[in-house]
Order: sequence, then structure tokens, then C-alpha cells
Amino acid sequence: MSAGWEPDVLGRPFEQLTLPLGRDNEGDVVATLVRLEPPKLAGLTGPLRDVDVLYLHGWSDYFFQVELARFWASLGARFHALDLRKYGRSLGPGQTPGFVTTFDTYDDDIAAALEAMGHALDRKPSHRRLVMMAHSTGGLTATLWASRHQDRLAALVLNSPWLELQLGTLGRQALSPLVQMRARVDPMGAHPVVDLGFYTRAQTEVGALPVRGYRREWRPERGFPTHPAWLAAVVEAHRRVSAGVDVGCPTLVLLSTKSTNPFAWNAEMTGSDSVLIVDDIARAAVRIGRDVTIARIDGGIHDLFLSRPAPREHAYRTLERWLTQGAVVRSRG
Repeated sequence: MSAGWEPDVLGRPFEQLTLPLGRDNEGDVVATLVRLEPPKLAGLTGPLRDVDVLYLHGWSDYFFQVELARFWASLGARFHALDLRKYGRSLGPGQTPGFVTTFDTYDDDIAAALEAMGHALDRKPSHRRLVMMAHSTGGLTATLWASRHQDRLAALVLNSPWLELQLGTLGRQALSPLVQMRARVDPMGAHPVVDLGFYTRAQTEVGALPVRGYRREWRPERGFPTHPAWLAAVVEAHRRVSAGVDVGCPTLVLLSTKSTNPFAWNAEMTGSDSVLIVDDIARAAVRIGRDVTIARIDGGIHDLFLSRPAPREHAYRTLERWLTQGAVVRSRG
């Protein structure tokens, strides 16, 4: 059983709750839920006063975006973020960071978080609306989860979601048999390091890092090592998205306007996505539902809410306008 809500590494008023998920061959497995309550007045009168938010982080990442949490809380929402198993606050000694063999594994993490939030999946949907927000690999996880739980979300917000491999659809299809074969014969083998640390450098140069509560051991400059069985899970998840899914709710997909070659440092990395091929993601996004809005942020980096002040403000205003003037508000019963 969890010990209950405790002070978080981000400092007051953030709190965290440990969610036990059983054991695997690396020991006890947990997820960690972080929460921020809205200010009293916003919680009573804000446009999102009946909304609970669950945020999912990306690969080699964890939740530390205090400004993002306060944005949601300022609109009256109850904000929650989930450090998935073997990431961030949930990473235990001797565990393989971020390792899963299928993205369906995260159903258990999300179910535990939703139960703690008052949205247990074995009960009727809460009178409070549930909004999920996710970044990068978390966006892939959230998209697939939403497609299997179409009656649960009032809205889905995806910040540079990893909906397609950087090789594109044809490259992924050509690579897939080799990936699947190696996953079978050498599931925990080593991959070459492809993250050269330039994305972290870009965040530092634009002033997004460091911030209070930032832990480099939870978010290493060059990312965590990856393994064949994990890559096979990613490729399979991309295949499912490419085949077409339906998240069943209004969806906002936020992307930078351009991508940059990630293998050689250049100043454009401080104003573009150096992780994903954003045009490929935009094409993939139209296959995840019937009510999808794609918004491009000029000058944005991979995590748009860690960009320079001007594109970051543009991303916040775009998100606020979509939330408060669009389908999310209209869905209030």
C-alpha cells in the first residue's frame, strides 16, 4: 500500500503519491503521481474548474515542468503528472530505465493514477472531466491508451508526440522485421548511442534548464540506453497508429514548424525540433481521431513548453484558446 501523499522534490505545494504496481524480475515496481491543486478562487470560478488533468512525460524524462502545472491550475484544473514505472521518481536501484516490451504495460500505471485521482476505470466516469496531456513518447502511450478507453477523456493534448519513427513509414516498415528478430534473440542487447546531448544543450541555452527540483540522474544529458525489445515495442506502437486509431475525443497536437538534424550542433536547435521529424508527425496525427487540431509553433523546440519565451508563450496561448473556447468547454454537461 502507498504511504499516502508526501512533499515532492519540486517543493510546496506539489505533493507526490507512490503507486505500487507489483514486482518483476528487477524487484518492486511503482509509478509516482504528482499533484498541484488550483488556487481557491480559480478552483471555484475558473473555466476548467471541473477538470482533472493527467500528464505523461516522454522518453528518458520525468515531470519537472512547474510552469506547465501552474498554467493548468490557474484555469481551475486539478493538475496531476505521472512518473511512469522505471522513470524519474519511480526508478529504483538496479532497474532498467524506461524498459517495457509493450506499451500496453502502462495501462496499469495509468489505471493506478486514475484511481488515486477519483477516476477509477471500474466505475462510471466521474462528474469531473478528465483531460490527458502527454509529451513525445508519452504522447504515443496516451494515444494508444485513449483509443482503448474512448469513454474516459474529455480531451487529449499532445505536445510533440512520437507518433512515427524518424525513418518515416516506409523506413519503419523496412526496418521492422530486423527489429523484431533482434528483440527475440537479444532483447536486452545494447544499441548505439544516438542522443549526442544537443537537445539538452538547446534547453539550457534557451534558459529552460536548470529549474527547481531538476535531477540530472533522472534525465541524463544523452538519454538512457535503449534495448532491442523496447525498440520493438515502439515500432509496434507506431504500426498501430499508422494503421489508424480513434482516441474518441477532441485532440490538440502541438508541433514546432520545423525539424533540425540531430547529429551536429547548430544554433537552429534552439528554435526547432531536433528529436522528431515534425512533418511526419503532422501526417500521422490525422490518423488518431476524427476531431484533431494541429497547431504549429514557430521557434518551438521538442518540448514546446521549454522553448524560448516567445514560442513558449505562443504554445500556452494556443493551448488556452483551444481549451477555453473550443470543444473542451462545449463538452461540459
